[in-house]
Amino acid sequence: MEIIEIISFHLNNLEEVLEVSFRTNSDSEDLSRETKIPYTDISDFGYDFHSELDIDLDDEDDEEFFDDFEDDDLFVDENEILSFLNEYYTLFIDKLPKAEPF
Repeated sequence: MEIIEIISFHLNNLEEVLEVSFRTNSDSEDLSRETKIPYTDISDFGYDFHSELDIDLDDEDDEEFFDDFEDDDLFVDENEILSFLNEYYTLFIDKLPKAEPF
């Protein structure tokens, strides 16, 4: 089993979980899997999905750019999430959610 596609994700800072929908290589196109993974589990694997932005808030152009993107998810590296999920579910195969109709 390999996770091949992330359909959607959200870093829920209030609940401190990664909410993610994904598809494995054994799932058909009309199926997806959804889960919530605590930040503590993510950090235990050495991952931190919050990327640092090189923004100078004194620079008007950078400030305007940053104001347009309020959602932290826009700056998360999706490939890192994919790598984490594959590692996580290799170790914890019993936690893999069941595939459900999309």
